[in-house]
Amino acid sequence: MRRERRWIHEGVNMLNKAVIKNFGPLPNGEYRFASGLNVVVGENGLGKSQLLKLLYSVLKVNASPKELTKTELQKAYADKLTGVFRPDALGRLVKRRQGRERCEVGISMKQDALSCAFSFASQAKSEVQLDQAPTQALGLAPAYIPTRELVTLCPWFGPLYDNYHLRFEESWRDTVSLLGTPSVKGPREKKAATLLQPLEAAMGGKVVVDSGTGEFYLSIPGEGNMEMPLVAEGLRKLAMLARLISTGVLMDKGYLFWDEPETNMNPKLIKVLARSILTLCGQGIQVFIATHSLFLMRELEMLLQEAPFRAVAPRYFALKAGDGGAPTVLEQSADLYDIKTLVLLDEELHQSDRFLAAEGLHGRD
Repeated sequence: MRRERRWIHEGVNMLNKAVIKNFGPLPNGEYRFASGLNVVVGENGLGKSQLLKLLYSVLKVNASPKELTKTELQKAYADKLTGVFRPDALGRLVKRRQGRERCEVGISMKQDALSCAFSFASQAKSEVQLDQAPTQALGLAPAYIPTRELVTLCPWFGPLYDNYHLRFEESWRDTVSLLGTPSVKGPREKKAATLLQPLEAAMGGKVVVDSGTGEFYLSIPGEGNMEMPLVAEGLRKLAMLARLISTGVLMDKGYLFWDEPETNMNPKLIKVLARSILTLCGQGIQVFIATHSLFLMRELEMLLQEAPFRAVAPRYFALKAGDGGAPTVLEQSADLYDIKTLVLLDEELHQSDRFLAAEGLHGRD
């Protein structure tokens, strides 16, 4: 079912497209993004998470308030990619082939002054060649939520990461830092309360922080504060989203990258999650998610047809292994029904057919 839609206003900071060549398992080509919701699907190992992490890493560097020289930017891109992906050497991120290869990444923003491009070789240890430098800071820092929850890592993870060599992704450190930011007050607090209402209803309480210890709790009416490690993991993932809203990180424009948000969530919570994601899109947040969930995909697609979300611009990306060892195939479209290689849809539909056939075999009514 195709829809006519009124697109939301595309802010000057919007990520328009990325041109990627020889980065890990990702297909070479031009990735064109929507101003609202961007959904990446595909089999394991084809690059869904890598795409989100790559985009996040670049935007995180570009959001630095400091004026960076060319040399400093080259180092910043190299350090961030190494910190987020944790390779033994930067060149390990280049597509694996015999001989010398070079990875090229170009990020185009709606405002060209925010765009950038760089490259590095497969033999590189920590060197990036800057081909286009942004001439002004992005101003809006992105948020990255991994597949696991991080609220139980607050506040001890930050100091531990900063003072010891830990083999954790740097994006975890970034997110823990954002979770610990003070909550907004005044008019923005009222706006945050509106966005938080469905999340708090699903969690059965509010996320609170002990001002003395920095520990997170779920404050349940009539029961008091429950320690976050005692809260179900699916609810802890909603708690992360709630916290990023209450601190203002996900309120006024910006970017959210979320890897498999549906992990450890039951269908009821996934419905809340889908509505919250599209609500953020409606607030001007550019959202990027990687998912295996047919349930989440269908829920998003149905919600996009409802009046509150018809103005949200979606775009879908499908990654599929090439036949006979051929390179990974990329499909992308603003309409889900233009995507023909949705493996997750095929497998779940095949399972439905098998289940119905098994029901008939056993003679059940």
